[in-house]
Amino acid sequence: MAEYKLHCFAQSGNCYRAALMLNLVGADWEPVFVDFFKGGEARTPKYRSEVNEMGEAPVLAFGGRKLSQSGVILTHLANKFGKFRPQGEDEELENLRWLLFDNQKVNGFLGPYRFVKTLSGNPDPGALNFLKPRIENVLKIVNQRLEGRQFLLGGRPTVADISMCGYMYYPPEEFGFDIAKEHPAIGAWLERIKALPGWEHPYKLMPGYPLVR
Repeated sequence: MAEYKLHCFAQSGNCYRAALMLNLVGADWEPVFVDFFKGGEARTPKYRSEVNEMGEAPVLAFGGRKLSQSGVILTHLANKFGKFRPQGEDEELENLRWLLFDNQKVNGFLGPYRFVKTLSGNPDPGALNFLKPRIENVLKIVNQRLEGRQFLLGGRPTVADISMCGYMYYPPEEFGFDIAKEHPAIGAWLERIKALPGWEHPYKLMPGYPLVR
């Protein structure tokens, strides 16, 4: 039996962050499929009472514990395995700054945009028009940050990088634009993360692809 079980599904960038981190640190883990779309599993009373009261994925289960929220999961794994950890107070605060910026704005906008456009079955133009300029703004900020840097905090990857890339490996056609081509510094950074031992594409790493409704 694997040490870790990750409740996840292939279309979720939030789940991908956790799955990718598990692979990168060399954890003994296995995925547990969450039927988010067809069965609405995460919204059921059973899931909320037995897996996550917030009705969300990912959830990392181990040793009788369950952790939710991808930033919490990434931090736990970084601390346990001693990999991708920020070093010292200044770097810890900088890591947290980019982690929050990512969750609130970068993937906080990319995730809903892709969901509405491609996964919802109802690509509401109003929602897309609201999110698109905000996405362009935050991606410019990230691209500028990565110009002249290997990773977000400097010369080595940290939790912030694993979080930030969560939605960026999904196919460009699911967004209607190509993040890597339109933002070259981000594109080069994504290639550096892709070169890390243990990297896998989200659709290969987690169950539920192709999507069945």
